[in-house]
Amino acid sequence: MTTVVLLTGLIGGVFAHRWAFDEAIETQDSVLIQIAGLVQNGGFAGTQDLHGVDEDSEVWLMELGKAPQGTSEERLLWRLQDGMRDATRKGKPVRVVLRTRSDGSRFAVAQSAGVRDEIAGDMAFRTVLPILALIPCLMLVIAFVIARSLRPMVRLADELDARRADDMTALPLRDLPSELNPFVSSINGLLQRMHETMEQQRRFIADAAHELRTPLTALSLQAENLDQVELPPAASERLAVLRQGIRRSKHLLEQLLALARHDAAPSDCAQSEIVELDRAARRIIANLLGEAINRGVDLGFERVESIPVRGEPVMLAAMIRNLIDNALRFTPEGGKIDVAIYQDGATGVLRIDDTGPGVSSEEIGRIFEPFFRGQRPEGDGAGLGLSIVKRIVDRLGGSIEAVNITETGRTGLRVVVRLPAAAT
Repeated sequence: MTTVVLLTGLIGGVFAHRWAFDEAIETQDSVLIQIAGLVQNGGFAGTQDLHGVDEDSEVWLMELGKAPQGTSEERLLWRLQDGMRDATRKGKPVRVVLRTRSDGSRFAVAQSAGVRDEIAGDMAFRTVLPILALIPCLMLVIAFVIARSLRPMVRLADELDARRADDMTALPLRDLPSELNPFVSSINGLLQRMHETMEQQRRFIADAAHELRTPLTALSLQAENLDQVELPPAASERLAVLRQGIRRSKHLLEQLLALARHDAAPSDCAQSEIVELDRAARRIIANLLGEAINRGVDLGFERVESIPVRGEPVMLAAMIRNLIDNALRFTPEGGKIDVAIYQDGATGVLRIDDTGPGVSSEEIGRIFEPFFRGQRPEGDGAGLGLSIVKRIVDRLGGSIEAVNITETGRTGLRVVVRLPAAAT
């Protein structure tokens, strides 16, 4: 619109200037013709400057006589026919009106061409000046109107940027220009279709995982019943592989169910109950302590403080369990897992350090991706545990970071979760 206003203003200004300039020239021609009429009727006589007409117009009367006489310029003028002519006077261009009296004498009313152009240019500029002043004012008005009209769209954009990825609430149509209503309505329709698609995917994952639990449980029982039967060594090896596959499948189904429960949970953390993060961690560590002892891993607290946070207890427990289970899977026998829970300003911090091999620099940025297990997969994991942790942390409004421990003589992975501390 700025370009259109500028081009329109410039084109209009050029035409207005040209029109005003031509009109000013015609007006001055009319003045010369009127003066010539007065002279012919006897109002003026003799060669003289006509300052009484217009002090700045430089109009003068030239008596040419009944025959060519005077300077060469005057003689040349005498030979021209009556009417409006272009000539020279004292070497400068002039505009003259030639007339012949009834007694045969001739005269010319002349005006300097430079003065005429100056007067016409000044009048044309004054005509264009309002247009030149109007263009920036019009641009400011347009900018103000557009900014004010699109302010609701800016608010909608800020609202969309601040939304969670799974928030498919329809955008409000209030205070919007009527021209934008179809656009926002189309966005709301798209959000609704995306919400329905996501709901179908969630239901499919939950239903599939739930339906597969029964046959897998039956297979697991049948495999356990085979322990009472003496089998050849080759069959025993194959049975062990079968059991491992069943365990991995069961673990995958449990993770998928946890993921489905997480996605189905309310996303408004402000309405969630207050949970003591340290108590939730104590319960998880107590449950996993036996497995840690069997693996020969020293699992315990390095530092623990009472930190209240808002969230679903089941989801917080799943987050802590997945983090410690991941550390147990990669920590070798004789290793150590240290858990620290403390407050840092308005943030509750959960830090888990292990003495495993760590994660390569190429893979550490991907460990929170679904189904990513890296080049050194361990145990029966399906690559969903840390992905679920990341989604839970995001839903709780926190952050999670995984870094390799670089202390001298030590390797391992440090996972730091930061959650907003709840006001008590």
